[in-house]
Amino acid sequence: MAEGDITIRYAVEADLTAVCALLNETWHDTYDALLGAEWVNEVSARWHAVDNLRKQLGVPGTSFLVAVDQGRIVGHILVDAREPPALVISRLYVLPAHQRGGIGARLLAAATAEHPEGETLRLDVEVRNEKGVNFYRRAGFTEVGRTVIEGSEHLVMERQETDRK
Repeated sequence: MAEGDITIRYAVEADLTAVCALLNETWHDTYDALLGAEWVNEVSARWHAVDNLRKQLGVPGTSFLVAVDQGRIVGHILVDAREPPALVISRLYVLPAHQRGGIGARLLAAATAEHPEGETLRLDVEVRNEKGVNFYRRAGFTEVGRTVIEGSEHLVMERQETDRK
């Protein structure tokens, strides 16, 4: 899964500290202005702790992938395919300095290729996260509902993979 200088591969335990740092940096970049740095610190510390990431690594029916550029992890996706035909994107983040270069789209494509049985891609994204919402719309996702997570309103978005096959 390599193209250019970017390699997409399954994460290993040695990657978890870098994935934690990536999630922390991208969350602060995305959510500080929307939800406050204190909220970001508190939620990210719970959700993205290395011990939590370790529990997600290698779970059967999931893809925990990283994008690597010259030895540095610059992107990450976690897709849960344990309830086919739905694939649930739990996380998709790219370091701010590497955004808008196609890494997110490549991570999405790599993860979905790992689960060809998936007919529907589903995710949620904070409603005020314009970068994220716009990325998913460009990738063919449409809003199918709304939900509240950690006190924050999220769009529930889906994309039908049967249209792409």
